[in-house]
Amino acid sequence: MTLKIHIMEGGAPYEQVRAQIAEQARSGALPVGYRLPTVRGLAESLGLAPNTVAKAYRALETDGVIETRGRNGTFVATAGSAAEREAAGAAAGYAERVHRLGLTEAEALAAVREALRAAFAK
Repeated sequence: MTLKIHIMEGGAPYEQVRAQIAEQARSGALPVGYRLPTVRGLAESLGLAPNTVAKAYRALETDGVIETRGRNGTFVATAGSAAEREAAGAAAGYAERVHRLGLTEAEALAAVREALRAAFAK
């Protein structure tokens, strides 16, 4: 696992850790079942505070990308399918809501495109 944190130019360090691990899990660079370093070990190797790495790990666990198995460690979960299920659920909820609000399909899609543009521009 290779992570690069850019303090001066990148976003928040925890977000960089989260995004890089998530991307490596989704791309297969970190295979399902891969054991991640401990919070302290990764923090030390990256020159970050342990709380920063812990925050990234918590976010990744919430997203279903990793799973903690108590004293056995933290492992890459089946990230692709969990992420896809989460996205499908969110999309279904959004579709129901905009339908109840009376928006047209074109208006709903325009709102999604704008939200995605804003999210990916970060």
